[in-house]
Amino acid sequence: ELPPSEFMQVADSTWLVLSVVSNGREPPGCQATGVTKIARSVIAPLAEHHVSVLMLSTYQTDFILVRERDLPVVIHTLAGEFDIYKEESGECVPVPCDDVSNGFLKPKPAASPTLHPVQSPQTRFCVLTVAPDTLPAIATMLIDVLFYSHGPPWDAATGSQDLDSITFFSFSLIEGYISIVMDAETQKRFPSDLLLTSSTGELWRMVRIGGQPLGFDECGIVAQIAEPLAAADISAYYISTFNFDHALVPEEGIAEVIQLLQQRQESSR
Repeated sequence: ELPPSEFMQVADSTWLVLSVVSNGREPPGCQATGVTKIARSVIAPLAEHHVSVLMLSTYQTDFILVRERDLPVVIHTLAGEFDIYKEESGECVPVPCDDVSNGFLKPKPAASPTLHPVQSPQTRFCVLTVAPDTLPAIATMLIDVLFYSHGPPWDAATGSQDLDSITFFSFSLIEGYISIVMDAETQKRFPSDLLLTSSTGELWRMVRIGGQPLGFDECGIVAQIAEPLAAADISAYYISTFNFDHALVPEEGIAEVIQLLQQRQESSR
């Protein structure tokens, strides 16, 4: 219902949401959560089969968005590891692989994906949720932060922000569940008793992927981050956006994460 506007860009593709539900068969000692938990079983295989994904972590779970036209490849790629269901009239119905077998050609293995530059600002972030019935109490503050607060000045000479202190605020409302990512300074503006976080109250640091807008045609961008972190059993909260990808990792692990990603880039040269 949004009116056409020269100021609004819309991606050509229609996207479908994959929700990955654990079957309880993870190997013993597997502690990683977020995008790294599904790196080997979902993200890496899709990248190998030329499937571009958008990743959206939330406080409750993780969602993978795939282009509708890629659905036959997605089902064939994941059917060996997962039981796949589609939603019809609110009910989950099994998807037989035969439904998409006609005309399916197994793609050639993908070439090694381009490794995009990664940057890690000094900003510390919080991952939060809010009880839906308390949302009206912070609605005015949310609107102010989302639409009116000013971030670090834009450097016209370099065409980029000062990454020592990046502006990033994410709000998602999915099936009644609310997830918010904000920097620690912005959190101080909200009533502390309404923002819910883990009992440890941990802070997160960000790794931003991409030196320029990434687009949606390339595959393997999420895998660039998820695979090395999964190998090191490091949790990550991942948000793809129109221009860049963002991975949040526990603050105490940021040095190890940067080292792992630098090693991956050097080994690929």
